[in-house]
Amino acid sequence: MHDRPAPLQPADYNALGTFRYELRKLLRFSKELLAKEANLTTEQYEALLALKAFAPDAGMLVGQLSERLQVRHHTTVALTNKLAGSGFVIKRRSESDRRQVYVQLTPTGDKLIQELALMHSHVLREQRSKLIVALNQLRKEN
Repeated sequence: MHDRPAPLQPADYNALGTFRYELRKLLRFSKELLAKEANLTTEQYEALLALKAFAPDAGMLVGQLSERLQVRHHTTVALTNKLAGSGFVIKRRSESDRRQVYVQLTPTGDKLIQELALMHSHVLREQRSKLIVALNQLRKEN
């Protein structure tokens, strides 16, 4: 049987609240930047980022991308269809199993994600210490 974790203390709530606040500021920045600079949703950005990070050459199966994004398969299909319509990705069926569809960055999508990720990385570096401090303020479980 597992021991119950110790109840949270006021400092724990403060740390959790501070962490969520700093995270929300980062996400608000991201949402506004993506809309203004690239007319993308945060989900579209996350899809492009996942393709760049985890499947830079061969692409990624739609199911794998769904897992990375933590969304349902049909949501990923709609998302990638929109990205393909914008010229940021291409979709192709597997030759060995026609039910499987690979999603791959186009040169245009690759250039876009490089630019957007650079801007995000800069802001994340600026906010990193606040996020780390908030996490470090959480008490260790007994």
